[in-house]
Amino acid sequence: METNERQAYLTGDRQNALAAVRAAAHHGIVEAQTMFGQMLLDGAFLPRDPEAALRWFESAAGGRHPEAMNMAGRCHELGWGTPAAPELAAGWYRQAAMLGYAWGQYNLANLLLRGDGVAQDRGEALRWYCAAATQGHAKSMNLLGRFHEEGWEVPADRQAALHWYRRSAEGGDFRGQYNYATMLLAHGQTAAACQWLRKAIGAGTPEFLTAIGRQLVLADDADLRELGERALSQCLDAA
Repeated sequence: METNERQAYLTGDRQNALAAVRAAAHHGIVEAQTMFGQMLLDGAFLPRDPEAALRWFESAAGGRHPEAMNMAGRCHELGWGTPAAPELAAGWYRQAAMLGYAWGQYNLANLLLRGDGVAQDRGEALRWYCAAATQGHAKSMNLLGRFHEEGWEVPADRQAALHWYRRSAEGGDFRGQYNYATMLLAHGQTAAACQWLRKAIGAGTPEFLTAIGRQLVLADDADLRELGERALSQCLDAA
């Protein structure tokens, strides 16, 4: 897809964006097919249609477009436009991962870690998290921190965990920010921890905010209790 077509989508020129992306998709341009699929999945500029979105993702995936492979995997994993089938998701994720796509590597690693749709294999999961993390994938860095903290497939090493959580936090992952903050708290660095908790609360999902809010409101420190209340209040505002 031409740069000006992508720019039209990103800058919100809705009519031009939809026409340009649709035309390019029908002409077989795999990047446009992937973007059109995303528009259909999100309901951006046109009615939401997950089934059609999946068809476009799979069309682009046939052209070896790794982002489309990953999105086809997401549809199969989460049941968007098709019954949920994690074993099919794993196949798409693996194809994207083998092409070096960080999100595909991360999503495949998640299935391997859980044993969802594939045999559980923490060793292989670790390898894919490492591959994605070397590309700067913040969520994978957070999981590397968890491996080192828990001693999964590697010796337990809190300094290595702290390193990966910090990198994840700096990369903008709210779970990494929270995990980094909890380790800072364990080292008595409450002020620094509160700074990262504020970032995590600003970006977290309602489920995440509920969980950490319930923990923080029980803290001895008044600043932590205030952050817990903020997290719970943010959940109520989003409801």
